[in-house]
Amino acid sequence: MAVPKRRHSKARTNKRRANWRRIAVVEASICPSCREPKMSHRVCLNCGTYKGRQVIQVEEAK
Repeated sequence: MAVPKRRHSKARTNKRRANWRRIAVVEASICPSCREPKMSHRVCLNCGTYKGRQVIQVEEAK
């Protein structure tokens, strides 16, 4: 069985353990019908369209 030859320092160990918490920044895309920012591959919450089709009915705010 393989055994490490040298001990890893505390800093090296902590750097490795800290990387699981790293979160990727999600970029917003622009809705082609209403030009509002929206999440990619999601229904636009402003106009209710997805891939050029009306998917949900959105109530207009007063």
